Amino acid sequence: MNSLAPSELVTAGWILVIAYAALILFFVVRGALRIRSISDYALGSVAFSPVAVGLALAASMTSAATFIINPGFVALYGVSGFISMAIALPAAALLSLVVLTKGFRSMGTAVKAQTMAQWMGAVYKSKGYTMFFAFLSLLLITFIVLICVGLTKVLASVLNLNELHVCVGIVVFVFGYMMFGGANSMVYTNMIQAILMVIVAFILLGSGYEHFSNGVHGFLDKLAAIDPLLVEPTNPQSFLFRDNFEIIFCQLIIGVAIVCQPHIITKSLLLKNEKDVNLYLLVGVVTEALFFLVVIAGLYARISFPDLSINGTAIPVDGIMSAYVVSEFPVYVGLLVVMGLISAGLSTLEGLIQSLSITITSDILTPIFGPRVETRSVLVNRLVIVALAVVTILLTFDQLINPNLSVGIFAQNGVYAYFSAAFVPVLFGMFLKRVPLIAPVAASLTSVAVHFAIYYGGLTSYMDAPVRNPGIAAALAILASVIVGFSLYFSFRKPARANESVSSNAKKQPVAYEN
Repeated sequence: MNSLAPSELVTAGWILVIAYAALILFFVVRGALRIRSISDYALGSVAFSPVAVGLALAASMTSAATFIINPGFVALYGVSGFISMAIALPAAALLSLVVLTKGFRSMGTAVKAQTMAQWMGAVYKSKGYTMFFAFLSLLLITFIVLICVGLTKVLASVLNLNELHVCVGIVVFVFGYMMFGGANSMVYTNMIQAILMVIVAFILLGSGYEHFSNGVHGFLDKLAAIDPLLVEPTNPQSFLFRDNFEIIFCQLIIGVAIVCQPHIITKSLLLKNEKDVNLYLLVGVVTEALFFLVVIAGLYARISFPDLSINGTAIPVDGIMSAYVVSEFPVYVGLLVVMGLISAGLSTLEGLIQSLSITITSDILTPIFGPRVETRSVLVNRLVIVALAVVTILLTFDQLINPNLSVGIFAQNGVYAYFSAAFVPVLFGMFLKRVPLIAPVAASLTSVAVHFAIYYGGLTSYMDAPVRNPGIAAALAILASVIVGFSLYFSFRKPARANESVSSNAKKQPVAYEN
């Protein structure tokens, strides 16, 4: 499938990729010159526009999953996938983003937290809890792998190159420049990427307009002619969208909790002024809502490839969007779309590399090795990024060669376990007072245990399938953690004291690892 692109597209693709890389490097060098400490790398040292940060939020919240991987699921399973990924999950996620961002920003600013793990430790006055979440955040490398697979599929298709070679090139380039740029460059690169993604989102949404010549019913009739299940609100033959419990209930729960990822919820800390938060959220939410709709392109791709094959060769789920773009668009429009797809991946990849490397450096290595790391934190952070790059290449190779239906399943299993464990402590930390440490700790441990027990233990009838849905495990894990958390909160809550509040306590006792 890597010889699908015509020679004109390959040549133009190389020119555009080189120009795009040069633009990114310009902002990286510009940002790197302003970094003096690990805090500058994490949160930036300049004042950013709320519009720029809002676009950066939308770009980092949207990944290769939204633009490249998820449309493949929609192409495979139809309207049921669209309802799940473009309606149910976004509705909950965007509402949760608004509610949790305001609370997290006020608390995060008060305790000077650079990472999610530090925020947990500061709010609950526990270095051990900080360390727990720092190690748990290593699960986020599964999401990094998903993005690298998506980017590899796109570039390998456009440039007609071997996927493994492309993978190494992407990881070396992106991880390389993230060793130096940090937040100062990332907001600007994310903003450019978001603008590109907005343009490409409209192109992809409109790319199937001819299928609506006979209205929505005519469009659905074309899908039904391929497979009647493609137009049904549920798809019993799928592994992810079998009934409304999977499509709506689980996705609503996951949508509420999905915001509890460090590269998303900590983005508001880049704002220096509290009055900028509302504009930041407005820009972020509207842009993100547009991005979520892009998965409908999966339905257009299914009409273009009714049997999901090209020249008799089956298209893997993760390669459907790449094949659609290369096959259906004129060269220059196709190049613009490719840049948008690359932007969708890079925007989140940058945020994940930054947040995960900072967490490892500040919350794992610094407490363990003390001043030896703290005095060389910027250098150590760069070495951590190198180590992450090596692990990413190995895991990405495995997912390119041996995916379990899709790399999306691999990534969901890790990422969902992380934010399921983070949901209750974030919720309690922002909205409840006098929270006993046992409540969030037990809730987090319960969530991790339930998630992996259900997924790997094959518990519930939903897991009796060749491909298991991590969304089921995560939703049940979140429910279990909420029950445990609230039970222990009411059982062990300390008596109220005069003039006590969570925020004032946080201000009096700043995070232990503040630089």
